[in-house]
Parts: sequence; structure tokens; C-alpha cells
Amino acid sequence: MKRLIATLSLLAMLTACQTSSTKENPLLTESTLDYQAPDFSKIRPAHFIPAIEEGIRIQLAEIDSITSNTAAPTFENTVLAYEKSGRLLARATSILSGLVGADGTEELQKIDEETTPMLSAHHDALLLNEKLFARIKTVYDQRSSLQGEDLRLTEVLYDQFVHEGALLSAADKEALKKINSEIAVLQTKFTNQVNAGTKEAAVLVDKVEELDGLSEEAIARAAEAATAAGHKGKYLLEQTNTSRPGYLVDLNNRDVRRRVLEASLSRCSSGDSTNTHPTITRIAALRAEKAKLLGLPNFASWALSDQMAGRPEAVERLISQLAPACRAKVADDVAELEAFAQKTEGKDFKLAAWDLDYYAERLKKAKYDLNEADLKPYLVLDSVLKNGVFYAANQLYGLTFKPRPDIPVYADGVQVYEVFDQDNTPMALFYTDYFRRPTKTGGAWMSNFVQQSTLFGTKPVIYNVCNFEAPAKGAPAFLTSSDVETLFHEFGHALHGLFASQKYETLSGTNTPRDFVEMPSQFNEHWMTDSVVLRHYARHYKTGEPMPQALIDKMKAAATYGQSYALAENLAAVTIDMAWGMLPAGQTVSDVDAFEREALARAGLDFALVPPRYRSAYYLHVFAGGYASGYYSYLWTEVLDHNIYEWFAAHGGLTRENGQRFREMVLSRGNTAPVGTFFTNFTGLTEPDMSSLLRFRGLTK
Repeated sequence: MKRLIATLSLLAMLTACQTSSTKENPLLTESTLDYQAPDFSKIRPAHFIPAIEEGIRIQLAEIDSITSNTAAPTFENTVLAYEKSGRLLARATSILSGLVGADGTEELQKIDEETTPMLSAHHDALLLNEKLFARIKTVYDQRSSLQGEDLRLTEVLYDQFVHEGALLSAADKEALKKINSEIAVLQTKFTNQVNAGTKEAAVLVDKVEELDGLSEEAIARAAEAATAAGHKGKYLLEQTNTSRPGYLVDLNNRDVRRRVLEASLSRCSSGDSTNTHPTITRIAALRAEKAKLLGLPNFASWALSDQMAGRPEAVERLISQLAPACRAKVADDVAELEAFAQKTEGKDFKLAAWDLDYYAERLKKAKYDLNEADLKPYLVLDSVLKNGVFYAANQLYGLTFKPRPDIPVYADGVQVYEVFDQDNTPMALFYTDYFRRPTKTGGAWMSNFVQQSTLFGTKPVIYNVCNFEAPAKGAPAFLTSSDVETLFHEFGHALHGLFASQKYETLSGTNTPRDFVEMPSQFNEHWMTDSVVLRHYARHYKTGEPMPQALIDKMKAAATYGQSYALAENLAAVTIDMAWGMLPAGQTVSDVDAFEREALARAGLDFALVPPRYRSAYYLHVFAGGYASGYYSYLWTEVLDHNIYEWFAAHGGLTRENGQRFREMVLSRGNTAPVGTFFTNFTGLTEPDMSSLLRFRGLTK
């Protein structure tokens, strides 16, 4: 790893002279493909570091041009000039970021590790540049003459600079740069440790009989995974990014269930190379020191200061309002579940955490005559995507989608669609990357290869990445109901980006506070179970017949079943995140597991049978993924999305008129105004109605 000072010195000395290999670097110029889509047929790992170095050099020169301008600061020569800077760097880093997450080979991970401190130093070189900030502040102080996006951009940039430490003394800025650099390196290290530790936590099973209950496809995948790992003839149950793997629902062998859950919960907590505990405690300590430098009592106060919630107390209030109903419902549901299990296992049987999902699925079958196996033949990826996700987008917003097999992709299985508006105007490219691969980070996400901006004349190039199980050879790609929800969720993010209509990239699309950006995605989940949409996509993979109405009725009757467990694991994850964020500077954590247990106990969220959705040791959202002191956003925005859906339900539901109103008032607005105003203007509510979340989750009496 290069020293930052040496790196910056090297970059300062770089000239425009390039080697022949650099001249052939496709990242150095705008792509000639439609929508400036990345030309993955030409991009190679070796191109990234030269492109990033050159991008940094160019942007530093652009900033120097701004700060050395002898003319008085104006919007055009300062704020707009800053907005225009860094185009090459943004292009290279957006593509690298996308590849590291979706297809992070060892080579790309090493490049990420090498460029992370470089980019962290550059970030600080911009936002802690005294001359640049002085000019931006002058424009900000004279902003009464500005309007529209010009005014909003000036305010957002000024607030961003202040948030990142522009008002600090020179000495404190240097201290902050060192902290930021170390955090950046540690976050990359954490990601790599979790990816490796999750692979190590896979459970090896000797005999196929021990996998009784799993589908033929799941057993075949386990056999393939074992063979790939050098254990031919055995079976390898790979872990997911969350605490409770899907195997727990179906495995009849209780001991194998135990092994799977224990391996999941204990991953990244021992050994040397994949033990994340030292990484976690150091990141938390550095974040607390950063907050102290910035004049705040803890990192959570800093992280929330530019969000809708504003303060940690607002998140604590959210938890305290939801926790009592959640605790009561979990207690009732667990008692019912244990009584149910005892009917077959004997009156002395006691549920363990690895039994929860297994017996919950069987109780669901007993109560509603429904389980995942009943739904499976009707939930095939291709139909859910085209006849469900795309269909709902057409009904609400008039969008249509055309495959673009001519656009190069970065991995097998990735598909590209061109998106057309209701008047058939081409508006975007949309990439889908749905199946798990060994080089893909766990979870699901949306991002942009190209941001929308009328200033630059660019339209969105967006991708959705998921980790669905790949189908067995020749078999359809079946989804679970949870997978279907994920598909709708991530496309909700995509819609937020597709409808971007801003002049400036900084204000475009999903560039909003975290505790707003999850609202469009969670709102889009509602169309998964809409009667019209469901009957359109849920068709039998052999006959093409729609899902029978009797089965749909069972689905809807069981819609809130198990929601107490889902809310419990999420509230616990939020509590863990906030506990780390509330640490004051100087307070060290010597025992990560004990710290976690104590935080959950204080909140009354230490459920014996329901582990947190993520434990600290593999909590990528918090220690690597940009959601530090921000995981609450999912619950916060769930309240918003239910309020918005209730407005839809009261005004006719799935109609083009409603969709157009939502698009114009919310989805297309980006960050052109304080985002809370979009919610208020659309719903008429001055404050989010918390009770809607409890109603939708079936937690009200």
C-alpha cells in the first residue's frame, strides 16, 4: 500500500504524457456506446489505476484553476466550475465500484485496496481545501440572487463542505485527513474479511441423507459447491450475508440446522485473517475521534446531522415506539410456535434459534394451508421481472423495456434493457445481474454506471445486483417470495434513478439522504402483491396458468405471518448500529460480542430465538457499506412508504394518473429541495404516521 503523501506527490508530478498502453485505456475517454455505457469488451483491470491517477490529476488541476481565479467568486466560476470537475475520475470509480461489488476478483480487490487510500486523500484534498471553500462560502453568503437548482446546488455543496470539516483549523484538518484515510483502508479490509469469512463459514455435509427436506436444485447446488471447493462427493451449504440462511426453513435434520446457524452467527469472529473484531473496534474508535474533531459528542450525531432524522434521539424514539409492540408479538408468536412444535416433538421440546424458521414454515402451512413449495412453480424469475416488475412500471408510469444484447456486459448472466418513456422516448439503460457468483458481495443493490445530468447531456445507466440462487442446468430460475420482494425493492431504487431529471449530477436521482432513498424501493414492494400485478406474473412454469385465486387468497391471509420476527431482527440490527455510533471518543470496546449483547439487553431486544439480521462481525452496511448509524433508514422509510401507499389505496391504487403524480412530485425530484417536502406535498401529512407500519406488519390488536 503506497503512503498517501508519496501518492499525492507522485500525482502532482504526473504530466499529460502517456505510454502507449495508457493511450489505449478506454476509461480515459467517454464511451462511444449508446448512453455512454461502459464498454466492458475493452475495459481491463489494468486500466483502473492509471485512469484513477489521471482523473485525480485532472481534477486537482481543475480545482487549482478555480482557486487561482482572480475574479470575484460567482456561481459560474466557482460552484458550477466545481460541479463540472472530476468527470474522468467519476467515470473510472463508478465502474470500478460496480465491478468490485458484483464481480470482485482477487485482482480487482487488490486494485480497490490500492486506490482506496488514494481516493480518500483526494476526497479530503477537495473538501478541506481552504481556498475552494472560501469561494464557495462567498457564493453561499450571496445566494439570495440564485434560484432553482443553482440555489439548491450552492446550499448542498456548502453544507457538504461544512459537514466534512471545512470549518476546522489547519491542524485539525490534518488530523481529520489521517483519520479518514485509516477508516477508508479499514473499511476495504472489513469487506474483504467478511467475503472470505462468509465463504469459510460454509457447512460441509458428508451424506445427502442429511439434506433431507432441501429441494433437488438446492442439493445439486450444494454438490457443485463442494466439488468446486475440493470436496467431491460431499455437499457444501454456503452462507448468505444475513444471519438466518434460507436452509433453516427446509432442513429436516436438526443438527445440520444447528451447524448452519451457529456457523453463520460465529463467522468472522475468530482466527486471524477473517476475524473482523479488531477491524470493527478500530473503525468505531476512529469514527468517535472524527466526531470529536468536528465538535460532536459521537459519530451518530455527525452521521445523522444531514439526514431527515437529524439527531440520534429521533432514531431512539423510532425504536422505542416500535419495540413494545414487537416484543409482545414475538412473545405470543414464539409461545404459539413452541406449542405447535410440541405436538410432534413431545411436550418437553424446547425451541432453539435454529428451529424458528423450520417450525414457523410448518405452522404457516397448518394455519393457512400455504408454504413456499406451493408458491414456487408460479415464481419464475423471467416472468416475475417482465410480467411483474416491468408490467407494474408500465401500468403506473408507461415505461417499456427492450433487450439490448449488443451492449457489452461484465459477466455471464448479466442482461441489458433499454428503457423507453410513455411517449417512446429512449430514457435509460438498465442492467440486471441476479445470480450469485463466488466473486459477488452478498446482498442486493442498485447503482449507476452513468448519472443523469442535463448539464452534461447524460441519461441514466443503472444496474440492479442480487444474489439469487442460480438454477440447476436446464431448470427454470425459481424465486422465493423473499426474492420476489427483493426484485421489486431494487427496481424501486432503479425507478428513482430512471426518472432523474436534474441539471446537476449532485442533485440527481438517488443522491438524497439515506433515510429517504430507501422509500421509493420499499414503496415499490407493494406492487408485488397487488391483485392485478400478481395475477399477471405468477404463472405456472409448465402450463402458463395463472396462480389460482384460492392460492392468492391464502397468500394474502398469510401476508403478516412472521412479521414480528422480521421486525425483531431489524430492530436489533438498528440497535447494534446505533450502539457503535453512540460511542464517545476515548471509550474502547474490548469484547465485541459482549458489547452487542449489552446493547440489545438495554433496548429489550435480546430475543433468544431471533438473532439480529446482522451481527457486528459481518455487518457490511455499517462497517463498509455507507450505512454507519444509518441502518434505521429501512424502518424510517418503511413508515414513509406505507403512508404513501395508503394515499394510493385511497385514490384508486394502480393507475397511470397516480403513478404520474408520484413520479412528478417525488421520484423525479432528486435532491432539488429538502426531501421531507416531497413527502408532505404528496401525502398531505406534516409528520409520518408511525401506526401505518404496525398495521402493515400486523402488529396492532
